[in-house]
Amino acid sequence: MQVFIAILLSYLIGSIPSGFLLTKYVMKKDVREYGSGNIGATNVARVMGLKAGVLVAVFDILKGYLGVMVGQMILGSSLSTAILFVAVAAIAGHDWSIFLGFSGGKGVATTFGVILRLYPLAFLIYALIWILLVFTTRYVSLGSIIGSMSLPLTLYFSSFEGKHVFFAALLSLFVMYTHRENIKRLLKGEENRMDPDKLGKSGKE
Repeated sequence: MQVFIAILLSYLIGSIPSGFLLTKYVMKKDVREYGSGNIGATNVARVMGLKAGVLVAVFDILKGYLGVMVGQMILGSSLSTAILFVAVAAIAGHDWSIFLGFSGGKGVATTFGVILRLYPLAFLIYALIWILLVFTTRYVSLGSIIGSMSLPLTLYFSSFEGKHVFFAALLSLFVMYTHRENIKRLLKGEENRMDPDKLGKSGKE
């Protein structure tokens, strides 16, 4: 019963639609009607500006972190198998939010929060790869995808148990799945770059 409660609470925390709430009730716009239609930080930045995008990213990272932390408090463990299910629930909540009819974002920022809570070194390496690729190529999706591939490798070379390496590999596959359309566009050379000069200019007046 405790495991079920922990998973449910983590899912509900992950389901809080930060991007939608910020744009709808603070900026009086529904971000789903602009750009890619995604509620994640990247689309919010394109539509509402960099500050709004960063704010949403922080909230989404916090969702993953808090989802796992609450689960750890309920279950009294830090890296048990049950906690890994709790972590997945937080990410699933963001991607398929009960508050938005089971739609949502792509889960990268929430995955960052989960990894930060569970594996700080893996978070640091993922974040560094993401920053490097995004700043050099301007492809946010590429940074998210390639960065996620570092997760199982980092845990493997850090001598974590096999279940944690397997879990990290699943998270990486999860990121690739939610970015499957981005991957197609990257391969065709049609993916949109993050242009700092155009941030906040994608929304309708």
